[in-house]
Amino acid sequence: MSSWITRHASFYAIPPLGMLRHCLPEVSSLRSADRNLAATQVTRLAGIFSTEPATLRRMTFSNVAPASRRLIAARPLQSCSACHPSDHEPGPTLRSQLLGWRITCPLCGGLLRHPGRHDRPSPFGRYHGTALIGERLLDDEAERGFRTWTSPTEIARLLLMRRVPRPIPPGYEPWRFRVLGAIIPDLDDVVATERRSLPTPANPILPLHLRPALLAGVAIVERAGPEMLKMLRAKMMGQNQARFSSAIDEIMNHTCRSVASSQLQLI
Repeated sequence: MSSWITRHASFYAIPPLGMLRHCLPEVSSLRSADRNLAATQVTRLAGIFSTEPATLRRMTFSNVAPASRRLIAARPLQSCSACHPSDHEPGPTLRSQLLGWRITCPLCGGLLRHPGRHDRPSPFGRYHGTALIGERLLDDEAERGFRTWTSPTEIARLLLMRRVPRPIPPGYEPWRFRVLGAIIPDLDDVVATERRSLPTPANPILPLHLRPALLAGVAIVERAGPEMLKMLRAKMMGQNQARFSSAIDEIMNHTCRSVASSQLQLI
């Protein structure tokens, strides 16, 4: 939506926020227009610009599950060279460019690339098939509200919590080790080589070349079930372990309630 508003503003030679506030005075920012437009606001915009409300609604993330919104970026992260060629710049920002769980284009299935610069190959290529399963799980939750026994987004957040390796290696640096590394062992060495601290659970969007590791981890935990989360709890200490345990308890309670509800519907 913000990209669409910006292009209209450019045509009329006015600031994008000015264009938005002219149509919707109560909306404070372009980012809010992407995430939080109500149905009445979409209808009002559609009337002003003579288009269908359904078309505008698809430009927003209002349909995205709340848990998944942590994985929506504020600016484009990636693009598809086939569906969004650079010679069309400046052009519209596609929805898929902001989705921090995707590694493939939802239109053609090709690998996404960093826009405007050379891509490094992912060091997790051997996990590609499993990563595609994780991508589908996260996409199903965000776009269609579908999940299995728990939220794939919540699994992703838990996997980005810090862990304590055993035995503790010489020169131990806490920032290097995440729960994800207990499932994808290659991760620890990649993080050490790149000297890059991974994002936190509060903002779980990884760089594109590291994203397959997280997606594969989500798929592995989802397939293994709650018992794997309980096993991973032993990889932590102190407050981190307590927070991890609390999150697992909430997941298990929600799972039990969902199962009970399903059983009641069958009676």
